[in-house]
Amino acid sequence: MASVELNGAAIDSWDSFHAECRRAFGFPEFYANTLDAWVDCLSYLRDEDGMTRFRLKPDEVLRIVVKDAAAMREKVPDLLEEVSFCVAGINERYEDYGEKPALTLVLG
Repeated sequence: MASVELNGAAIDSWDSFHAECRRAFGFPEFYANTLDAWVDCLSYLRDEDGMTRFRLKPDEVLRIVVKDAAAMREKVPDLLEEVSFCVAGINERYEDYGEKPALTLVLG
């Protein structure tokens, strides 16, 4: 299983969240630092579009591990809730296209 780690202790704002995600996921230079862009990039994990450094196989899942999630939740309480909601939405998008869900979120 592919895995990516976000440093929750380093995330204290939406800007730092996007910076951490750009680093961890390998988002392209034109990544817009918005939640819509985050969703769009993670919706192409099984395509050859180069939206992340990951290219998943049809049955593969990308495990997103948020280390120090409690620290992140303390600093930006709504952010983890939004990310969880978006992960569910991205997985629904994959299912709508007849594919298996591609993401799992692990809070550490």
